Amino acid sequence: MAQWNQLQQLETRYLEQLYHLYSDSFPMELRQFLAPWIESQDWAYAANKESHATLVFHNLLGEIDQQYSRFLQENNVLYQHNLRRIKQHLQSKYLEKPMEIARIVARCLWEEQRLLQTATTAQQDGQVAHPTGTVVTEKQQILEHNLQDIRKRVQSLNLRVLDLESPGKVLEFEVNQALSQDLNGNSQAAATRQKMTQLEQMLSALDQLRRQIVTEMAGLLSAMDFVQKNLTDEELADWKRRQQIACIGGPPNICLDRLETWITSLAESQLQIRQQIKKLEELQQKVSYKGDPIIQHRPALEEKIVDLFRNLMKSAFVVERQPCMPMHPDRPLVIKTGVQFTTKVRLLVKFPELNYQLKIKVCIDKESGDVAAIRGSRKFNILGTNTKVMNMEESNNGSLSAEFKHLTLREQRCGNGGRTNSDTHSLPVVVISNICQMPNAWASILWYNMLTNHPKNVNFFTKPPVGTWDQVAEVLSWQFSSTTKRGLTIEQLTTLAEKLLGPCVNYSGCQITWAKFCKENMAGKGFSFWVWLDNIIDLVKKYILALWNEGYIMGFISKERERAILSPKPPGTFLLRFSESSKEGGITFTWVEKDINGKTQIQSVEPYTKQQLNSMSFAEIIMGYKIMDATNILVSPLVYLYPEIPKEEAFGKYCRPEAQPDTEFPDPGLIQPYLKTKFICVTP
Repeated sequence: MAQWNQLQQLETRYLEQLYHLYSDSFPMELRQFLAPWIESQDWAYAANKESHATLVFHNLLGEIDQQYSRFLQENNVLYQHNLRRIKQHLQSKYLEKPMEIARIVARCLWEEQRLLQTATTAQQDGQVAHPTGTVVTEKQQILEHNLQDIRKRVQSLNLRVLDLESPGKVLEFEVNQALSQDLNGNSQAAATRQKMTQLEQMLSALDQLRRQIVTEMAGLLSAMDFVQKNLTDEELADWKRRQQIACIGGPPNICLDRLETWITSLAESQLQIRQQIKKLEELQQKVSYKGDPIIQHRPALEEKIVDLFRNLMKSAFVVERQPCMPMHPDRPLVIKTGVQFTTKVRLLVKFPELNYQLKIKVCIDKESGDVAAIRGSRKFNILGTNTKVMNMEESNNGSLSAEFKHLTLREQRCGNGGRTNSDTHSLPVVVISNICQMPNAWASILWYNMLTNHPKNVNFFTKPPVGTWDQVAEVLSWQFSSTTKRGLTIEQLTTLAEKLLGPCVNYSGCQITWAKFCKENMAGKGFSFWVWLDNIIDLVKKYILALWNEGYIMGFISKERERAILSPKPPGTFLLRFSESSKEGGITFTWVEKDINGKTQIQSVEPYTKQQLNSMSFAEIIMGYKIMDATNILVSPLVYLYPEIPKEEAFGKYCRPEAQPDTEFPDPGLIQPYLKTKFICVTP
């Protein structure tokens, strides 16, 4: 199916993003009219080679002429008019610079592909990670079928083992009888031979039954091993990866209840097999013979089931909630010394009859891997109640859990500390000593969890790996969507890509270094990309959240794109964008006006920062903003929020209502109240 046709089938929220891709520079009507031809051209190559760009541009004009002829035959006057206007605009703007239109079209096509990919991924995530756990993938259906098969085989084998006891008892009785007769001297040669033949037949039958059961048991253990690997190496590993993604703002992780049900089912089956193996040992002690398969194979079977159960229980201990400071719930894994943090551990095996205690101790293990060789390595102690017995009261569903609510870190001033060996690890944490270190610490958490799922890779930042723009773009959008109702649109992400990587036709696959993301200053700026963006995120959450959620803030937009979409609009049309020059985070508005000669001008106000927004809401600033014209009259240059929303409709509901004047005559004997005041922002 053609790309344009696929785009038309997307949900409304994605179509809204699609509409923002197009402007007069490359009208959507033209994309619609010439969709198959446009998708068949190599615009990326044309954007970098002028001769090819010239050829493609003239071919484009020829395609427009052919489409115009078709509309002429159909007598479609409106489309004829629009197509003629589009051709005239393209000729006047790009005839001398065809590489520019090639670059614009190439970027639009790339952003369309990314939009399709985002929508497809979201649809797949909705099938796999349904929050209620009601949707089961085909792979999970197979897993559940395998677990049911194991339970049935265990039950069947249990009956077979019980049945095995009867022939053994009969054989034991007959042997004892024969021995008793021999001891009493009552045996006769013929009778003895007949009896021995009968005993041999019984022993052969018993041996055959034992061999069948041992073979079935070995096959069952192999099936358990296979299912256990699926559970621990795939399903549990997938959950842990989803937990990582959720920690850095990604889609919320699904609950553990279904995984707990599966692991509990397997653990119960393993315990039953363990009991059956013990039963075989009892039968062997009662009746044994040369070549007994129980003697030959029981030790290996017991070793196998013990090993399986031990490994399953180790895997079943998980960190259900990663370390997090309650005051900063949206930034887990960053811990400040002296500030309380919480974490929670859970056992994914539910045994209601469990009658022994499981004690859990929280330790900080800085000796993992080669950390001792890392220069400047620091050591910490955990203070507070760091040891608890797992119980069912701290969970909602009867699971064994241990929640640690009042832990703090203190740096060791002396001593080497101890090494802690633990089978359950949280994700690596970043320890800070001052809250001003939070932005860089969070950047480290983002980079680590974006690029690795190794829980003990403490050498990660000795030589940080590079990330691709596709990875970074997704994580950046999560920083908004996880704490607001809106992530970043493709156009907003493209603007951020330009700031990180410079102008490019296609950012997909472009590599970004850790230094470029967080350490190095942006071109012409005295601060890094992440410091700038993190302050904008903070600005949105604390001061303009409602406006962001409404979709009123365009936010990240290039100057070129800003001029392109505002220039055709009537005077008074304005948009809201973030400042590119403010390190602490700022927001400004840009509007259209006409000079005395009727020429269109684009004006921007000096950005408003957190300090100013502390005193007055941004909605009130917009509603009351004035400029002083040449005759010293205050007028409002802001009329319509782009594209054409009346200012009062968009922002009026976020402003405090003005006090109504008292219409009655005041009592002259009373003290007059103060005159009401109102703050407005004025630009001369």
